[in-house]
Amino acid sequence: MDYGHPIEFGVFITPGNAPAQRPVQLAQAAERLGFDLATFQDHPYQPAFLDTWTLLSYLGAATERIRLAPNVANVPLRQPAVLARSAASLDLLTGGRFELGLGAGGFWDAIAAMGGDRLTPGQGVDALAEAIAIIRGIWDTSERGGVHVDGEHHRVAGAKRGPRPAHRLPIHIGAYKPRMLRLTGRLGDGWLPSLGYLQPGDLERGNATIDRAAEQAGREPREIRRLLNIGGDFADDGRLEQLVELALEHGTSTFILAADDAGLMQRFIEEVAPEVRERVAAERTLRGTEPAGSISAAGLRLRAAGIDYGAIPASLRATAVEPGSWEYPDVRSTYLRGGAPGLVLRPTNPGEVADALAYARSQGAAESVPLSIRSAGHGISGRSTNDGGIVIELGALDRIDVVDASRRLVRIGAGATWGRVATVLDEHGWAISSGDYGGVGVGGLATAGGVGFLGREHGLTIDHVEAVEVVLADGRLVRASRDEHEELFWGMRGAGANLGVAVAFEIAAQPVGEIGFAQLAFDASNTAGFFERFGAVTEASDRVVTPFLLLGGDRPGQPRVAQAMIAVDASDPDTIVGHLQPFATVAPLVGQHVVRTRYASVIDNAPGGAHQGQGEPTTRSALIGTITPEVARALARFVDAGVHYFFQVRAMGEAIADVPAGATAFAHREARFSVIAFGADRARLDAAWDTLIAPHASGLYLSFETDQRPGRLEEAFPPATLARLRALKAEVDPENLFRDNFNVVAAAQAPAARV
Repeated sequence: MDYGHPIEFGVFITPGNAPAQRPVQLAQAAERLGFDLATFQDHPYQPAFLDTWTLLSYLGAATERIRLAPNVANVPLRQPAVLARSAASLDLLTGGRFELGLGAGGFWDAIAAMGGDRLTPGQGVDALAEAIAIIRGIWDTSERGGVHVDGEHHRVAGAKRGPRPAHRLPIHIGAYKPRMLRLTGRLGDGWLPSLGYLQPGDLERGNATIDRAAEQAGREPREIRRLLNIGGDFADDGRLEQLVELALEHGTSTFILAADDAGLMQRFIEEVAPEVRERVAAERTLRGTEPAGSISAAGLRLRAAGIDYGAIPASLRATAVEPGSWEYPDVRSTYLRGGAPGLVLRPTNPGEVADALAYARSQGAAESVPLSIRSAGHGISGRSTNDGGIVIELGALDRIDVVDASRRLVRIGAGATWGRVATVLDEHGWAISSGDYGGVGVGGLATAGGVGFLGREHGLTIDHVEAVEVVLADGRLVRASRDEHEELFWGMRGAGANLGVAVAFEIAAQPVGEIGFAQLAFDASNTAGFFERFGAVTEASDRVVTPFLLLGGDRPGQPRVAQAMIAVDASDPDTIVGHLQPFATVAPLVGQHVVRTRYASVIDNAPGGAHQGQGEPTTRSALIGTITPEVARALARFVDAGVHYFFQVRAMGEAIADVPAGATAFAHREARFSVIAFGADRARLDAAWDTLIAPHASGLYLSFETDQRPGRLEEAFPPATLARLRALKAEVDPENLFRDNFNVVAAAQAPAARV
């Protein structure tokens, strides 16, 4: 009956209030001594006790490593929805160090006196089952809508979900009677009785009852940890032998010592615990005991066909996320696209990226299994997730280091976000122009282009990249620069997604102090005239001025409003206003807000948290030159078509155009504006775009494009650029491993992709 769980040791501390700091000191001592878990009785009706939940909250800040839990929480006195949020909050605040012990409650007279339900033990089982349903429902933020449980003892009608705990927060149930044991087998993550309350044979009978109930519920008995409260001083070998037997013959893996004596705790953890661990480990080796897995039976059934999970490299196994993993809802989707990958690999260094690519190739990523590379998951095209395939997520590669302060040269990991980069560089008075949103990952933008708020003054992000560290399809780590792998360096700046996995960049930052940032709202009812005047004022403005223009969907009965966000790289208020004044003549202003601020304050604007995209994004992109009257009318007619919910015009030109077209794989240096539209109906958006916008375009920006019909590549890359890219692709990725991001391989050459 050894379930293969790691052997751990905890303490069971009385939450006495005289003196109040005593239980705190004991928990801190347990942490120093090396205990894994500190637990506390929960008898809120005891006047000599501290409130256990308040004590646990205090200890969350007063400890750093040790896990914390009530032993066990008295559910009749703790409303389940509130208990769920309290537990999740503690888990988040302690970095995943909380566990939840639950009991149906005892001492019925005392509970009733404090306003709790006076239940029979049988009713307590039903009440606890209802409570667990509510608690787990609150934690499950992947489901839409509120939590509904219409129980006899606990009810919620549309309770809001969240917060979600930091880890798969286990629920350990204090159970003795058959019905409660069966409940533990169906719903619990752990069984937590006290040895002193058990009669001979109770452990065997309890385990058997739990195991049968687990199997009937479609679970593996090994999913349920067996914890045990124990007492005594363990001064003789017989007690030590008892613990070894409990582990090997009865499945107990967590021994929780009832001790309010630091000396006893020290003797136990220094003399007893190591011997128990050593002897259990030796016997498990002889028996060939298989370690308990971290994925439940239900989770294992979610695994994708065609992926060999047993072959995941050892270097990646601990951080890998599969559909049954707790972390999966946080990594499956991207900012705009809902995904259901079969496996997310999270390397922490370039060597592990190479391991991930080798594994992906072994699983058929070069032929049929989708492979996506993700730096932060904000990419509008949605290509950094997939369905049923493998995602290599680079979030751990997020270091930011100054390489050479005299040159303002910074090394930035591909998994860093531009908001964090802006904040770090602002400490030096530097900045890198990098889009308009801080949640975007460095890797995606710095291999595509980077049309940012300082673009007209400083150019594209890629224009300041001095070197790229790339893991190629064959696993080699190479450094591409003007002096090393020059052709790869050229291609990585504009088409990097086709060529390899960028893991770090050396980028030259620019000196940027305070800037002006304006948000102007215009009455754009005369839409064609507005576009024409906005384009003319933008082109006439100094290159220190970079405006972005946004129009949402029209509101019935409301005038059409356009919003401009304008960055002015100047710190003097009069200079800022002088640069902005011409824009006030474009159309009647209906709102204005101008501040003098730091670039980091503008760009570090991401709220954080996991992406929860749904469905497939539908966006179109075009690069255009001057907004002539004809172009302005076309833009206005497109807006009038009502097929968009987001329409943006980003200013380009000036410093972007200073770079020769052939210097990077991003070749459309002549464009003065980037136009982007988001829509909900792909067919309607495409029809309006193809008719009204495309005829005036000189190219497109792939990071903002989701249309994969033939012809998009030819619009993104001029003929000479595309031919050069295809030759480079054949050299560095001959098997076409990196194909799920506007593949530059000619259609006749490309292997069929599974979608």
